[in-house]
Amino acid sequence: MQSNRLIEENSPYLLQHAHNPVDWYPWNQAAFEKARREDKPIFLSIGYSTCHWCHVMERESFENEAIAAILNRDFVAIKVDREERPDVDRIYMAFVQATTGGGGWPMSVWLTPDLKPFFGGTYFPSEPRYGQPGFGQVLGRIAEVWRRDREGIAESSRAAAEQLSKQAEVSAGGVALRPDESTLDGGFYYFRRTFDARYGGFGEAPKFPRPVALNFLLRYFAQSGNQEALSMTLATLQAMARGGMYDQLGGGFHRYSVDAHWFVPHFEKMLYDQGQLASSYLEAFQITHEARYAEVARGILDYVLRDMRDGGGAFYSAEDADSAIDAAHLEVKGEGAFYIWAQAEIEAVAGLPAAEWLAYRFGVEPGGNVANDPHEEFTGRNILCQAHSIEETATRFGRPAAEVEAVIAEAAAKLLAARGARVRPPLDDKVLTAWNGLMISALAKAGAVLGEPRYAEAARQAADFIVSRMYNPQTGILLRRYRQGAAAIPGFLDDYAFFTQALLDLYETRLEWRDLDLAVRLTEQQARLFEDPENGAFFSTAAGDTELMMRMKEDYDGAEPSGNSIAVLNLLRLSDMTGRSEFADSAARALEAFGPRMLAGPAGVPQMLAAYAFSLAKRKQIILAGERETPDTQRFLGALHARFLPYKAVLLIDGESREALAGHLPAAGAMTSLDGRTTAYVCENYACKLPTTSVEEFGRLLQ
Repeated sequence: MQSNRLIEENSPYLLQHAHNPVDWYPWNQAAFEKARREDKPIFLSIGYSTCHWCHVMERESFENEAIAAILNRDFVAIKVDREERPDVDRIYMAFVQATTGGGGWPMSVWLTPDLKPFFGGTYFPSEPRYGQPGFGQVLGRIAEVWRRDREGIAESSRAAAEQLSKQAEVSAGGVALRPDESTLDGGFYYFRRTFDARYGGFGEAPKFPRPVALNFLLRYFAQSGNQEALSMTLATLQAMARGGMYDQLGGGFHRYSVDAHWFVPHFEKMLYDQGQLASSYLEAFQITHEARYAEVARGILDYVLRDMRDGGGAFYSAEDADSAIDAAHLEVKGEGAFYIWAQAEIEAVAGLPAAEWLAYRFGVEPGGNVANDPHEEFTGRNILCQAHSIEETATRFGRPAAEVEAVIAEAAAKLLAARGARVRPPLDDKVLTAWNGLMISALAKAGAVLGEPRYAEAARQAADFIVSRMYNPQTGILLRRYRQGAAAIPGFLDDYAFFTQALLDLYETRLEWRDLDLAVRLTEQQARLFEDPENGAFFSTAAGDTELMMRMKEDYDGAEPSGNSIAVLNLLRLSDMTGRSEFADSAARALEAFGPRMLAGPAGVPQMLAAYAFSLAKRKQIILAGERETPDTQRFLGALHARFLPYKAVLLIDGESREALAGHLPAAGAMTSLDGRTTAYVCENYACKLPTTSVEEFGRLLQ
């Protein structure tokens, strides 16, 4: 079998293309030098391994010998995994969005040999279709323009590079952000205007979960008491969990819903969604104490621990949307093939009456339940969703609800086991530091909120994996990617920020000093590598990378929060935990730099708004004096984590940490346990209430 240079790479996405007839290069100097030497434009293709339309474009174009011949003759073709190199993706996505009004993957961009973009788009069909020209036609036209109008292309690329640089500038620019609650109100009113009161979520189809918006709304509720912010969030969480976007058998969420009511999903499963959504459901449970939110959180976490966990304890990146229709036809793939069911299959596995009850509960129809199926992928098949409640199902069949629930649970377990014998979707088995950070945070919180030691232990193991395999304590360098025994790619801002957040969440739930200590050291390294001390905020990449056209300060809180948003939150938390003013000053500079963006476009920066809310809030410092493993300490922690308290910092003063903390917080030296029992100090700006050894009194002080 033929292969190209990508066969030497370790990215699952690049390896998918290693046998294309295209003469692919990875993103490196050899490719750039070839383009300069042969005076050819660069064709840059960016995607990721579980991307449905990336697979389509590969089958149609990159496996096409005729199209490959054009690419190899007239261009230098470079393939980039956006999950490994978000820095490259971010630059050229900004160009594509600015020039086409949209973006997505696969992303197709044409560059000059000095890496300046001059034309771009996303998916191109191999033949004219969907109102688009065929990819071969596009290549031919660009090659012709390159030969005939080089000066025009050079001017266009220079102008594009200048515009991108201006667009990427982030500084206060003389517009100081003053502490003003109306900034937060602006964010709330945007989401209020776009809220779908019928189906939950924001805007129209397609519907994305976007946990960053839920994070902001819950914190806005905590700070303002606005019940509407809470009700919008809860309605969205309930609707998502009822729909087909949630895997009703195996747990976990698919990427997004193609319709407005969360029914037909795009079936890929991303680790970053699981981590963030588990946290959202846990926070909803803390606020409402309703078991349904805890149940969904457990479903997410159990899925991840079962199907996305590396043997060493870290977590894989994603599962594909497409999978083989059956073991006898591995080459024939369909989106969601692993997850969908014919009614006859359900009856064969579950038997009667269980199959009939389950079918009513999950909306199964004899001819399939997907009415709008333009690509005919679901013909005669069913996507499971919660069409009826357990109580409605019990009424329909005249049986007790407890009996119906037990029978359906047993039938669902049988279906899950039968599904496990199908050909699984391809797994992207690389470990990314940033995404693992989001998952560790969720597991740490779940261990505390749900009282589940196995979740807390899973968080501990994953953090230890990152520290032992992807962090160098001598240099302070954190790496981004691990796969098959090899760690590589210096970490970006989001790797440092998300993993630091995970360490802080681990510390506040497990109270192990080493987590707080490493969080401080990573934050110091983050400042050295990424901070712009003059204009405020953080670049996404370190200085000195000659393979990048520019450095950007990412601020968009999309499917993932921006590195800047989480970095600011970390700094504010650390300033409370350590008393170090430089952390608070760094956060203030970043918030000032992003002030104009928060004021002008709050919809794009909800996680930054959450960070700003943290800066304005009356924050509590909760200090426990005692030993970590004692029953007293654990009871205090149980009372603490039963409540939604987003504006807090938690510290333990014990034999290990007392001296270190006293160096930062002089008041810590005077905080001792009373009568040999764990003692709680609840403070605001380190003005503390009387210490207590009573968990009941502690609960009253937290309110």
